[in-house]
Amino acid sequence: MSENTGNDADDIRRDFHDAVNMTASELSAWVDTDDSKAVGQKKDGGGESTGHESGRRIVELLRTKKDDLSDDDLTHMKKVAGYVSRHLAQRPSGDVTDTPWRYSLMNWGHDPEK
Repeated sequence: MSENTGNDADDIRRDFHDAVNMTASELSAWVDTDDSKAVGQKKDGGGESTGHESGRRIVELLRTKKDDLSDDDLTHMKKVAGYVSRHLAQRPSGDVTDTPWRYSLMNWGHDPEK
């Protein structure tokens, strides 16, 4: 995965697509699961987690044509690539198959088991 910290739209899109290894269909199905909804830091002490909300947004981004991406979309794509990179560096030891660590990453569009 590229560690590019530039703001060039092509670099941001490339880093995003390097980080997100789930398809829009896979991620859409995942965010509908109880495991997806159970992990992550809840905003305002309850409700939907930041990662779960991001997962729904990533599905939309994956389905958006390159030329239709807004500056706000690119900002979120950069945030996703950064989160995935940081979270991967915190990989716990042992089998991560059924762990909150993996599920949190999956909410951000990256399945470390792929």
